[in-house]
Amino acid sequence: MSFVLNDHPTAQISEATRERVTAAALELGYAPNASARRLAVGVSTVLGLVMRQRPEQVAVDALLPETIRGLTEAARAAGYRVMVEPVPPGDDSYVALIREHHVDGLVLSGPRADDPAVTELQAAGFPVVLQGALPGTTIPSVDVDNVSGARLAVQHLVASGHRAIACITNAPLAYTAATDRLQGYREALAEAGIEYDERLVAHADFDAASGHAAMDRLLRRHVPFTAVFAASDVVALGVIGSARARHVRVPEELAIVGFDDIPVAANFDPPLTTIHLPAYELGFSVGRALIDRIAGLPVPVRSVLETQLVVRGSSPGPHGGETGGRPPAKLRTGGNRPV
Repeated sequence: MSFVLNDHPTAQISEATRERVTAAALELGYAPNASARRLAVGVSTVLGLVMRQRPEQVAVDALLPETIRGLTEAARAAGYRVMVEPVPPGDDSYVALIREHHVDGLVLSGPRADDPAVTELQAAGFPVVLQGALPGTTIPSVDVDNVSGARLAVQHLVASGHRAIACITNAPLAYTAATDRLQGYREALAEAGIEYDERLVAHADFDAASGHAAMDRLLRRHVPFTAVFAASDVVALGVIGSARARHVRVPEELAIVGFDDIPVAANFDPPLTTIHLPAYELGFSVGRALIDRIAGLPVPVRSVLETQLVVRGSSPGPHGGETGGRPPAKLRTGGNRPV
């Protein structure tokens, strides 16, 4: 009976017998035990989503609901469920999820260059797909074009008349998305003939508080700037808070562009100019890639989704807003007011 109800792949059972056993189970109100089924057939029908961040950082990820919605819809269409695990950097316990058959495959979100467990999973041939990119590995990955998106954000600021443009990364540079967005910033400066100045770069750590602190550090360096590319919208919220604490008006005295286009970005004060990241499509695509990998089907080594610039009030562009296409007054970072 258990072979029928657990759909054991090696059981040689006639269709008539299957029907009789199934009918009896329905009459008795029997439901198979999920754990027993996993033991019997060697599969979990669960996909793991491992996020390489601390739980408190995951909690403020405003794009996570849409990403999970896409992933779970792809999973359910193929008969899978999704388990979400925040795993901080330095913790490789997530490897046990797949080694011990808690999941049939892993989506590794936010891969880090300093994570040796990724190499271990690759060497063991486990079904893993990266949500993000990791140079030097052949593990399939699904990502947005972070370099192109960041370049687009900074090109917008240049077209609006800015030449002194600061950058606050979304995360430490061990995260490849942070490295890529910084690269896009640098490429846009070079394209415009603007010299890269390391003093105009500060690093945040996913949340608004770290964005506020990073902006404070920039201002203490006494290097004037007229615009900020904040490489995530949540970080941008902290940047705006830091500017407000110094009575600096956005965008009249400081233009700000974010990245992600989180659901509340349009309701910031002012509404945030940002780079739209297709979160649902990202989740769905990485889910489909992992399901194909589990099934032994070919999966592209790298799939990239495009981003779009969304212009709003925090940096209205060369023909809109109160700045009228002219750069605002440079911030003299040692004081409380721009000059």
